[in-house]
Amino acid sequence: MSAILSADDLNDFISPGVACIKPIETLPAQPEKALNDYEVTTEDQVAASAPPPPAQISLTDCLACSGCVTSAEAVLVTLQSHTEVLSTLDTYRSLRAPWGSQNGASNGVNGQHAEGKLFVASVSPQTRASLAAVFSVSEAEAGNMVAQLLSGDAGLKTGGAHGSDFTWVIDTNSTREACLVAAADEVANGLAPEALKKPSDPGSEGAIDTTPKKPILTSACPGWICYAEKTHPYVLPYISRLKSPQALTGTLVKSVLSRRYNVAPSQIWHVAIMPCFDKKLEASRSELTSSVWLDSPDASQDPVRDVDCVITARELLHMATIRGINFSSLPRTPVPAVQRTPFPDPQIDAFLFPPSRRKNQEAAAGSSGGYLYHILQTYQAQNPGSSISVARGRNADVMEYSVVNGSEIIIKAARYYGFRNIQNLVRALKPPKVSRLPGARTGVSRRPPGRGPAAGSDVKEYAYVEVMACPGGCTNGGGQVKVSEVEDVRIAEGIVSLNGEAIPSRPGPKEQKEWLGRVDEAYFSGEEDEVVDADGMRDGRAEGEGDVVNGISRRYIGEVVSHWSSVTGVDVKNLLYTSYREVESNVGKKQNDVERVVALSSTQGGGW
Repeated sequence: MSAILSADDLNDFISPGVACIKPIETLPAQPEKALNDYEVTTEDQVAASAPPPPAQISLTDCLACSGCVTSAEAVLVTLQSHTEVLSTLDTYRSLRAPWGSQNGASNGVNGQHAEGKLFVASVSPQTRASLAAVFSVSEAEAGNMVAQLLSGDAGLKTGGAHGSDFTWVIDTNSTREACLVAAADEVANGLAPEALKKPSDPGSEGAIDTTPKKPILTSACPGWICYAEKTHPYVLPYISRLKSPQALTGTLVKSVLSRRYNVAPSQIWHVAIMPCFDKKLEASRSELTSSVWLDSPDASQDPVRDVDCVITARELLHMATIRGINFSSLPRTPVPAVQRTPFPDPQIDAFLFPPSRRKNQEAAAGSSGGYLYHILQTYQAQNPGSSISVARGRNADVMEYSVVNGSEIIIKAARYYGFRNIQNLVRALKPPKVSRLPGARTGVSRRPPGRGPAAGSDVKEYAYVEVMACPGGCTNGGGQVKVSEVEDVRIAEGIVSLNGEAIPSRPGPKEQKEWLGRVDEAYFSGEEDEVVDADGMRDGRAEGEGDVVNGISRRYIGEVVSHWSSVTGVDVKNLLYTSYREVESNVGKKQNDVERVVALSSTQGGGW
């Protein structure tokens, strides 16, 4: 893992785990004995076995352990860093379409030794905003610089063993639109009468085919999801089943490319450039692999992750430095269109690479994708004459929203950012403790009044709660460039000063807050280019009256998702949604010798 990640970078810290359940014990090696050779000995005469090999702790192990409740788990990532990106590019050559041979031999597919890979990258708008603030450029220009690094003539292809680069660089705002529409649909289904909902079986909380309970809690933040699964499983029935834009992009890229190009998912390598280290946790989830959408997976091969690697803005800059590339000198214009390889499906290509650039959500929507605000706008569009009211809670990271029409409240929702506020949220959702005393009242909450974002509010009154682990939202992710690093980055790039701006030598919390303001300004300042076709349709998208919410056509998104499902032969449910599960741990639990041996033998494929 990159040395740039340390505990000081983590702003969603709760408490470290006191133990790790990753076993380093092994069953004793069986001594070689001659036939009919039996020996009786006492326990203290048994020779000490060879020391066990060093424990290799991966992120998957951390996801299966409830001993830690902090994004410090990302420190244990060994195969998700900028060095892994460069290593993979140096190991495999970039595959390009059209293929030289239908059987794939000339392109190294179908198990050929010197196989190549289709390299795909997806970039979040928060990452672009962080880089824009560092180099005093617009968010669009920062995005162009990233694309030039990944696939331009002056980028990564200038070095490495094979000159490999990324064939496609995708803006996650495209798939985010699908997520926003799906989130609004999920809330509408969640508010439907109970008689219309599918009953859930006991123990199926968090299953992909169940409807979340009210209030529906955002699922796009992996730090929050990991925290809920490990420490508060009673909130799993409330969590949205919707995939994040990162996960949805990974599923779309690998499922479509593998079908259209007839290549194995393992030959498609997808890196996501995200604002926080917790996104590495998300990419390591077993639920987000090819086993979900591949109709006939090879039993002899392990499932392939939809997102192979996640790096952050800081790691992206380190990657450029290692290759000897001055990031600030990269062209700020898009990669020439003549160099672009069309995605192998025209409708998906138009969706991922629209002719007009999509801007981020407006400032009122926040810097975390605008899930909550899009849902509010959807209900506002469905109720002409209504308005959105906002009430601040106990701090700036707790807000309450309502769509009102006169004195009628149509829908209530809230925003909870930062783990301190999330802890209050999960306490409010905790089931009342049932007394064991005979004749005692049950189901009585002793929670003091006024604990919600506004005095007298009850969390369960909300239809939706946008939950993010980082205070201030995703632009404040742990992988973003901090104000204390700006000067070093600029010096490394040969930049003396930008517009006379001076960064304090020892910036403190005040300077960091001001810096986040600059990142947010870059995030919200992007302009949207409008391209209207001959029929008067924006970007060729089918739009109907009342169909468009904040520039996003629900009908168009529905057509794209339906086409995606038909191309891959996968049900829409498995493409858009995922599942969550309670993570149990034996940390702190005592085991007798029999239980310990059974556990060890089962890990070795044995048993009684």
